Amino acid sequence: MRIKTKLNLGVGLLFLMIIILSLVSGYSVFLIKADTENILKANYNTLEYSRNMILSLDEIKESPDSKIHVFKEYLEKQTQNVTEPGEKEATAKLENDFSFLEKNSTDEKIKAQIRQDIFAIMKLNLDAIKQKSDIAKHTAENANLWIAIVGSLCFLIAFNLLVNLPNNIANPIKELTQSIREIANKNYSERVHFTSHSEYGDLAKSFNTMAQKLQEYNDSNLYKLFFEKKRLETLINNMNDPIIGLDNEGIVLFMNDEALKIIGMKLEDVIGKSAYNLALSNDLIRSLIVKEETDSPKKQPLKIYAHGKESYFEKEILNITIIPTGEEKEINIGDVIILRNITLFKELDFAKTNFIATVSHELKTPIASIKLSLQLLENTKTGDMNDDQKQLVESIKDDSQRLLKITGELLNLSQLETGNIQLNIEKSNPHEIVNYAVEAVKVQADQKQIKLIINADENLEDVKADSEKTGWVLINYLSNAIRYSSEKSTIVIQLKKENNQIVFQVIDTGKGIDARYKDKVFDKYFQVPGSQKSGTGLGLAISKEFIEAQNGNVGVESNLGLGSTFWFSLKV
Repeated sequence: MRIKTKLNLGVGLLFLMIIILSLVSGYSVFLIKADTENILKANYNTLEYSRNMILSLDEIKESPDSKIHVFKEYLEKQTQNVTEPGEKEATAKLENDFSFLEKNSTDEKIKAQIRQDIFAIMKLNLDAIKQKSDIAKHTAENANLWIAIVGSLCFLIAFNLLVNLPNNIANPIKELTQSIREIANKNYSERVHFTSHSEYGDLAKSFNTMAQKLQEYNDSNLYKLFFEKKRLETLINNMNDPIIGLDNEGIVLFMNDEALKIIGMKLEDVIGKSAYNLALSNDLIRSLIVKEETDSPKKQPLKIYAHGKESYFEKEILNITIIPTGEEKEINIGDVIILRNITLFKELDFAKTNFIATVSHELKTPIASIKLSLQLLENTKTGDMNDDQKQLVESIKDDSQRLLKITGELLNLSQLETGNIQLNIEKSNPHEIVNYAVEAVKVQADQKQIKLIINADENLEDVKADSEKTGWVLINYLSNAIRYSSEKSTIVIQLKKENNQIVFQVIDTGKGIDARYKDKVFDKYFQVPGSQKSGTGLGLAISKEFIEAQNGNVGVESNLGLGSTFWFSLKV
């Protein structure tokens, strides 16, 4: 039987018994009330009339007319209140005797007879009162009996509900709670066994189906994937770098807490929303979702106010692609935007740059004084020097020249890093740039008997460049080529046009560069292991900065033992 049906039957039966009890009690009270009113109406009034008639009869001597009138009034009331058997005859006899009294009010015998008549009426009513009292008592006893029977039934029904109903409801709930606790502890083999056809039976069936599906889900790969997804979400949320995930349509899939902080939005306001729609009202999101052009010379860090100060972030957009099963072509499934916080490194870099600029500037003055002193020593007017002294002076001159070159490179580097470098971009003749550079290194090449050959296409267009900075780069390329080339070798300066660009190439026949180091030669302070340490490792880094500042590109092609080709290109 259903629990609802049980409750309806039990409570309904109890409610019905309470109604029956109320009706029985009310009916019994009504019967007792009716009996009482009958006594009052029929018998008590007669006794009252009889008493008043006796009083009037006793006072007839004093005022016969008025008292006879009073007696007659109560006699008439008694005549209308005849209710008991024999009372009518007794009342008629009283009326007959009273008629004689009206004729002779002083006759004592008649008064005595009238008293006997009144007493007879009173006796009849007193006997009736006793009889009716016994009937009322019997009615009350029957009422008590029925009330006790109905009350006992109500008590038995209520007691049965009190004992059985809580257990019928609470015990299955307790068993179900224990089973749910087992499921929460990943014991998916737990089952509930209710054999009844009540609501608990339906609940047990649904619960067992759920547990079975959970067990199947737990044993499937989907659960493992979901578990790993939660692990990745926790890992991403605890990373210090802001991370944003987008699908292939630009919908925001996830965004960790760091990203939400710098963007200034809540998670529910961004998840599932289009990044392009969010970008309409958020400048930072707009700058994040914009992809840099592949030919962009240099990625500039983003300056964002975060953590109470201006911070620097390096943006990286990772494109996620997959190859579906059974297919060969990759498909794009979204992007992950990572902002790496480089504020600390940027602050250290600023401090380093300022330090280098200050030191380099301060070193130029004593180096200039050293060179001036050397010129005075070389002047014959200050005195002649022997061969050893001349050799020492030449050595000091070479070292001072090297120091001057290093400080110049450091100053150029500090200007590049602080953004203070001034470029004079104009139409420049590439032939003139090459000739200027060749003339600058000609003495250095002659010392090693190295031949410089210029191979240039005819009628080359002008380039958009700072001729002075571009010439410095080409001189640096040539100086390196001369330094690492053997004596009496040849260096070729190639000048040609490719894809709307003029390409400058310096080709040497030196020992070349190992493939492991080709991607690092343009890094600051890097020098190829095993090479002579004659520089600072800044020349190529500065060259790269100079060319990229002019929207150009630099590169190197080299094979170990077969020489190297350093090149850069500028737009026409």
